[in-house]
Amino acid sequence: MPEIMMFLKSLDWSPLVISLKTGAVATVISFFLGIAAAGLLYRAGPRVRAFADGLLTLPMVLPPTVAGFFLLLIFSLRRPFGSALYEHFGIRAVQTWLGCVLAAVVISFPLMYRNARAAFEQVDRNLVYAARTLGMSERQIFLQVLIPCARPGILSGTVLTFARAMGEYGATAMLAGNIPGKTGTISQKIAMVIQNGDFGTAGFWTGVVCVIGFAVVAIMNLAVSRSEKKS
Repeated sequence: MPEIMMFLKSLDWSPLVISLKTGAVATVISFFLGIAAAGLLYRAGPRVRAFADGLLTLPMVLPPTVAGFFLLLIFSLRRPFGSALYEHFGIRAVQTWLGCVLAAVVISFPLMYRNARAAFEQVDRNLVYAARTLGMSERQIFLQVLIPCARPGILSGTVLTFARAMGEYGATAMLAGNIPGKTGTISQKIAMVIQNGDFGTAGFWTGVVCVIGFAVVAIMNLAVSRSEKKS
């Protein structure tokens, strides 16, 4: 027991703080962007929907390192957009915590979007038609009919988005790097200590990730079941 306490006291807890902070901010951003995109495509035509859906879900099927490469092409200070962003607004994404958030948003956004869109498509169309006959605007229908009816799917997407954002590795390593106390997430910490042969620390952080992952799934199931009971 004393050895365990000594081990815990010697640990650098910044990877957990950075991961949780990154996951929370990325989830909030992905939540609003995902629901907005799903709502727009819900009313779009089949051709537009097919093209936009493929574009928005592309990060889900690409290796994270490929997504990270594209982010580097955009936000690198050697590229026009990244250079202009830094010169005019002082915003820098490469090797910063902002890079962690951007990478997490790009990788986790498709989960939020796909879950929200699937939830919207499962809503009974008759409810939408009835709302239109009552004179409700499309904005009112979206906020007062679609979102409440799609609540279980939206909750599932939100929780899964947080889990994916918090555990993101490939794109984060490409864009933000692995700077201890600044951009070093749990996933990067595990990879780093494994390279050094420190299986004890790697096992501890792996256990932390497993516990958080289990808690996320449990919370998702409870939230969805409660939401279904209310509806």
